[in-house]
Amino acid sequence: MKKTIIICAVALIGFAAFAQDRQGTGRRMRGNPDAKLHRFSTTVEKERPQLNDETKRLIAAYHRNPTDETKAALRKQCAINYDNILKRKKAKLEELKRTARHQSKVDEMQEIVDEMIASREHRIDQMMARFTDSRFRGRRRDDGGTGYLPLLGAAKNVSVAYVPVTNEDYAKFTGKPVAAGTEKHPVTNVSVEDATKYCKWLGERDPGYTYRLPTEEEWELAAGHMPKDADFNCGVGDSIRPVDAFAQTKGASGGIDFWGNCWEWTATKRGDGKNAVKGGSFDSKRTDCRTEAKNTAKDASTGYPNVTIRLVRESRNANQQDDLSHGDAESRRHTPRYRDSASSGERSRPDAHERRGKGRRGERGPRARDDRQGEGN
Repeated sequence: MKKTIIICAVALIGFAAFAQDRQGTGRRMRGNPDAKLHRFSTTVEKERPQLNDETKRLIAAYHRNPTDETKAALRKQCAINYDNILKRKKAKLEELKRTARHQSKVDEMQEIVDEMIASREHRIDQMMARFTDSRFRGRRRDDGGTGYLPLLGAAKNVSVAYVPVTNEDYAKFTGKPVAAGTEKHPVTNVSVEDATKYCKWLGERDPGYTYRLPTEEEWELAAGHMPKDADFNCGVGDSIRPVDAFAQTKGASGGIDFWGNCWEWTATKRGDGKNAVKGGSFDSKRTDCRTEAKNTAKDASTGYPNVTIRLVRESRNANQQDDLSHGDAESRRHTPRYRDSASSGERSRPDAHERRGKGRRGERGPRARDDRQGEGN
């Protein structure tokens, strides 16, 4: 009898320890519910969808012969690609309805599907704007050492910053010291008015260009589709990281740090007079980081500890294409020169194979190769 009691007691203690461990794990997962969910997903999307061969062919055909006919053929293919992605999202929604343990997951996917249906034409328009831009170069995204990349789909004289403005960049304007270890962090507590003054200061040192905040549409063109399982600073920590901490995750423009880490101001006003912010932050819900999310705006007169600025650069000559190589010695002195914090001092720039493609534009037009300007935009 005593032996039986001892065995039962040991079993109860073991079960209690197991239950406590599971409970602790549950607490950790609830504290970070979106982290690494792709490990448990049947569909993983960590990079931008690749362009299929037919889309590449039609992009090249348009650039060789930009007519209404070739443009219509490309748009038709973009619509087919988009509808295929929407079909997969709908299938995933039905799967979640059958298998999800929490209704919140179903609701999130339903929101994505509803948004894709409602914005179908606009998002196809955005794809077309990128693919038909004369600056389209497939994988080539060399910034010419300026820290700016072509904002495909926008005006030809507009480019977008590779990364948000960092503390060390902004300190050149304010003259204030930067806390050690935060030099490469995106600058925060900057209002729209502060950003405007900074842009004016940059323009005075770079007379060929004006600097400004992007509109919401320009920001979306620069970022493109957010891969659902992409690595960025949301759900992986509790603080701001350097702008190049997740340099492997690139937007449609080739820039980095669009999603998570810090919200980014835009010049677009909402109905309540507040300015739209995009991209989410380290402490946001992952779904709020999605490029298409339009549910967050903030008071433009206030700076926030999780909101930063990314600039667009516009040639003062509206008919002049931004060649990305402009800048006298004074302006280049204030140009960000970003280094990858995970490397031994190498600047975080487009991949080596992208740089090798630099410098050739054949008679047949730009090559249409790009796995991160894909159909999911």
